Amino acid sequence: MNLKNFIAVFSIFSLLIIVGCQKNYPAYSNDQSHETYPASSPKVADIVDGVAIKKEIVQNHHLEEEIEHIPRHPSEDAEEYGKIIENSFLSAVENPVSTFGLDVDRASYSNIRRMLTSGYTPPKNAVRIEEMINYFNYQYEQPSNEHPISIETTLTDCPWNKDNKIVHIGLQGKEIGTENLPPSNLVFLVDVSGSMNSKNKLPLVKKSLKLLLDQLRPEDRVALVTYAGQAGVVLASTSLKEKSKIIKAINNLDSGGSTAGAEGILTAYEIASQNFIPDGNNRVILATDGDFNVGVSSADDLESLIEDKRKSNIFLSVLGYGIGNYKDYRMQVLANKGNGNHAYIDDLMEAQKVLVNEFGGTMFTIAKDVKIQIEFNPAYVEAYRLIGYENRLLNAEDFNDDTKDAGEIGSGHSMTALYEIIPAGVNSNIVQKTDALKYQPEKENKNNYIKNGELATIKFRYKEPKGSVSKKITKLISDKSIGLDKVDSHIPFSLAVAEFGMLLRSSNYIQDGTVEQIKKLASMDNKIKERYDFIKLVDLYKNLELTGE
Repeated sequence: MNLKNFIAVFSIFSLLIIVGCQKNYPAYSNDQSHETYPASSPKVADIVDGVAIKKEIVQNHHLEEEIEHIPRHPSEDAEEYGKIIENSFLSAVENPVSTFGLDVDRASYSNIRRMLTSGYTPPKNAVRIEEMINYFNYQYEQPSNEHPISIETTLTDCPWNKDNKIVHIGLQGKEIGTENLPPSNLVFLVDVSGSMNSKNKLPLVKKSLKLLLDQLRPEDRVALVTYAGQAGVVLASTSLKEKSKIIKAINNLDSGGSTAGAEGILTAYEIASQNFIPDGNNRVILATDGDFNVGVSSADDLESLIEDKRKSNIFLSVLGYGIGNYKDYRMQVLANKGNGNHAYIDDLMEAQKVLVNEFGGTMFTIAKDVKIQIEFNPAYVEAYRLIGYENRLLNAEDFNDDTKDAGEIGSGHSMTALYEIIPAGVNSNIVQKTDALKYQPEKENKNNYIKNGELATIKFRYKEPKGSVSKKITKLISDKSIGLDKVDSHIPFSLAVAEFGMLLRSSNYIQDGTVEQIKKLASMDNKIKERYDFIKLVDLYKNLELTGE
C-alpha cells in the first residue's frame, strides 16, 4: 500500500472511531437526593470559562482526554439539585388549609438563564418556579400601616387551562432609604478552594464584593474570612473608613486546596458575634460553589449546623458561583435554614443587580419567619394547587408555632405566590376521584356551604428582625374574577414566568401552555429591560427545542 492510500484508509478509520465514541457518550447519573446535568450539548459553540468549545470536541470523550487544555463542558460534571416533587391539586373539602413559608430567593432564574444561553435546557430539579417568578420586582404598593409588609390579592383567569382560575398574591416589603438603614457588621466568607479556580468563580467573587463595598458607609464594618483546607481570618473586622485596606485584602485572595466549608461557617459566625451590633445589621455573606468536601459536608449535617447559628440573630446571604460542580442543593439548605437568602451570580451584571440595585433587599431583613396560610371556601373552590414553593411547605399547625422557621423578606423586596384553582362545579380530569369512605359519614351537603362572596381567607405571620413573637395579618379574597386583559400588567407577566417554569419542568398540570402564549402574556409588561430579556430567553428556549437540545 502506498503512502497516499494509507493516509486515506487511516482517515476513514479515525472518523469511524470518533463517530463510535459519540454514540457511546456516557449518560448522566441520578439519585433520590440530587440531579446532575444530562449529557447534552448544543449544536452551536459553547462558552466555558470564556472559551468557545465546538460540539464535536465536547462530545468526543477520548479526544477531550487527549487535549487537556480544552475545558470540560458542564454537562459532564456533577452539579447537584434537590429533588422537587411538584405540588398536586388538593380538595378544598378534604384539605381546606394550605400553609407555606415565604421565599424570595431568586437563584434558580439566573442559573436557568445561564444554562439556556450556554445552549442547553436545564434539568427539571434546577427549575424552582417560585424563584423564577420572584426574580422580578413587581413593585406592589408600599405598606401604609404599622406592618412592614403590604398584601394584595387578585382572582383572574388561568392562561394554560381555560376552565381554571388563578389566585395571585403579591407582598411588598417596606423600602427603607439607605440613609435610614442601621449600621452593618458584615463578614465576607469566601471559598478559596481549588474548585473556585476559574474565571466565573473567585475572580467574579472579588469583583462582586468590591461592588458591594461601594454601597456601604463609613459606619459599616467588614471582616474577611476564607476557607480551603482550613478556615482563616484574612482581615479582622474593619471600618469602611479604611476601604482601601479591605479592597487590598480582597484583591490578594487566591484559590487552592480542598474545601472545609463548615469550619469556615463557624469562624465567620464567631467573627460576626464578636463584633455584634445590637441594633445593627449583622450578616455573614457566603460566596462559594457549594462544593464542601472536608469536615461537615452533607446536607443534613450542614442543616443542623446552620439551624443552631440562626439563633444568634446573625443573618445569612448565600451567593452561588460557577458551573460544572455547582452544589445548588447545599446552597438551598444553608439559605433556607439560616435566616438567609440565596442568589446565583453568573456574571457581573447579575452581581450589580443583587448587590447594588437590590442592595437593601439582599442585605437588610425587615421581617423574618414570614408564613402564609390560606383557607379555601369549598362553596367556590373544588380544588387548588400551590405553584412552586415545594421546599417551603408547612403543616397547618406550624402557622401558629413561633418556633417554626420560615422565610425572610428584605427592604423593598416583593414576593409573589400563585394558586391555580378549579372552581366549584367544574368537572376536571386533573383531580383523581377516590371512592367514598366506608367508616366515615358523608361530607356535608354542598348546598350548606357558606356562599358569602369569600373565595378564601389569607393570613400572614411575621416577626420583627430581632423579635421572637410573631404578628398576624388577615385579609379576605373575593370570589369576583377579573379578566387578564383588565388586571395590572405585572400579573400576566408573573403568569408568563410561571408558565415558562412549568414548561421547563414538563409539568403534569400545564394543559394548553405554549411558547407563543407565554410571549403574549409577557409582552403585556415588557418595558423594563429584565422583562424584555425574559421574552428573548423564551425565544432561545424555543430555538433549542426545535434543534432537539
